[in-house]
Amino acid sequence: MSAELFPALLTASTDPAGLRLLPTAGVPAEAEEDPGIETTTAPTPAAPETDGGENSGEEGTAQEVEESEAHDPHAPEIRILGPVEVTGVDSTGHGPRIAQLAALPYFRPGRSADVLCAHMDPVSPRSVSTLNARLQGLRRSLGSDPAGNPYVPRRRSRDDPYRLSPSVRCDWTRFLQLAERALPLGPAGLPDLERALALVRGRPFGGRPLPWAEPYQQEMITRIIDVTHTVATYRTPAGPHHDPSAARQAVATGLDVDDAAELLYLDWMRIEAVAGNRQGLHTAVTRVQQVNRALDCSLELATEQLVNDLLNGSSAALRIQDPQLRCQ
Repeated sequence: MSAELFPALLTASTDPAGLRLLPTAGVPAEAEEDPGIETTTAPTPAAPETDGGENSGEEGTAQEVEESEAHDPHAPEIRILGPVEVTGVDSTGHGPRIAQLAALPYFRPGRSADVLCAHMDPVSPRSVSTLNARLQGLRRSLGSDPAGNPYVPRRRSRDDPYRLSPSVRCDWTRFLQLAERALPLGPAGLPDLERALALVRGRPFGGRPLPWAEPYQQEMITRIIDVTHTVATYRTPAGPHHDPSAARQAVATGLDVDDAAELLYLDWMRIEAVAGNRQGLHTAVTRVQQVNRALDCSLELATEQLVNDLLNGSSAALRIQDPQLRCQ
């Protein structure tokens, strides 16, 4: 998707003679419950709702993911770093709704039927019988682990909360595992950071997340932008890690997630300036100005200064803040 939305960023092929820089000022299913299987402990959600500190929860999640994958590497996966997808669930018919339902107990385990129904459709909550029908469809799609236990455990009674097997995987927990391991390593962590970005297929949860997912989406966007900026920062300067193509790919991935992230346009400008690619620099400048015009706002003063410095060939504009200062 990145290549489709930002081809100029990846190819840097736009003719600068045809570009006109914009002014910097902004312009204005029914089923019965089927108890019988013992409830299983749920996986730790990627953005845990605890007061114990952000890092501690994520480190625990990363460890659990690594251990779970080691024991059941073929377990189904919930992919939310883009439109929601789930292993074995169709993308047609009731499939998208079932995929959304799978993500809900993964991130918010232990909820009751009424809460799940309200989360899945706040305006017109589904009935419990419809919820159970969707869960049965999900159970059939995901199947069972090697020991024969369903990845969507049946409940003992109607009062038991809904959970998923702890073996069920998620691309977000994998992203966190890679990023948290790599960020303290400086440039040596680049391979894992780039593997993390390779998991991103677009805006987390898609373009229109359900209300319950919106706080998670914002957290994910922030983390993805931080990782993108870090990769671009290490890949842009001359030296052993210099790789303009990898830097452009990272920025394209980040802009695919948030095309208004001004920090990433600064990275893009520096990439093209360091590469001596005047046409690519003009493309980046024009694009960020178009975005700000569409949002009816002006560029940040720092962005305006960087644009002026880069277009005038100032080498001081190529100095980039240590990304670890931003990503800590």
